[in-house]
Amino acid sequence: MLAVMTADAVTCEIEGGIAHVRLNRPDKLNALTLDTLDTLIATARRLSRDRSLRGVMLSGSGDSFCAGLDFATVLKEPPRVAAAFTPRPWRREGTNTFQEACWAWRRVPVPVVAAVQGHCFGGGLQIALGADFRFTTADAQWSVLEARWGLIPDMSGIASLSQLVGIDTAKRLTMTGEVISGERAVALGLATEVAENPYAAGLALVEQIVTRSPDSVAAAKRLFDRTWTRGPRHTFARERVEQAWLLATHNTAIARKAAFEKAAPRFELRRR
Repeated sequence: MLAVMTADAVTCEIEGGIAHVRLNRPDKLNALTLDTLDTLIATARRLSRDRSLRGVMLSGSGDSFCAGLDFATVLKEPPRVAAAFTPRPWRREGTNTFQEACWAWRRVPVPVVAAVQGHCFGGGLQIALGADFRFTTADAQWSVLEARWGLIPDMSGIASLSQLVGIDTAKRLTMTGEVISGERAVALGLATEVAENPYAAGLALVEQIVTRSPDSVAAAKRLFDRTWTRGPRHTFARERVEQAWLLATHNTAIARKAAFEKAAPRFELRRR
């Protein structure tokens, strides 16, 4: 089954339970406009409600993943920028539009993989960091480019960087805005793996994860994302809650039965 959702700057096709979300401004290196950010948020929210979804692939059309914010376009609309900068208290983390376009992918209860080639700058890098995994070509260009404009990463990048790299590395990348290769990004921990074809490599990982219970995968993502910066006491409590819930779900019984019989499991829809 193939479902298609499109917008001018973002496309989303769902096939076999996997959503293929693409930034679609190749002539502008997939630079981000306010409309693009709104569409990314709406897409992530819509996918979060789809219990048949098993994975998400994030990519960019053409030769680049995303060159960051399209300042020339965005700055023509000061009132919209001010509104987008205002946090929304009803969101769990109180994100604004710029932050939510990246962090919303953390709330999608399936693995999200970013496939990076060409440019991965500024806001584009922060979108990639919002994914669970990042596959990149060796020669892709990564940069916390906000330093060039006298700014700091403010699209959830500080939180993401603090989870992935040491504080000295995060400070260096943020203060210098230096451009590093995909190979270097992997060495520093920004990216997951170098691949000649990052899309195919990322999709292979998603297809491997799909063989596991959708409930246990969602629980694992939830558990790591909500406890990564918390202490052992909170983490142990969350472990117990998630495990108790999983022990009562039908998909866990299906996984157990399939493991005993050495057969391929046929899971039901994700419960949460």
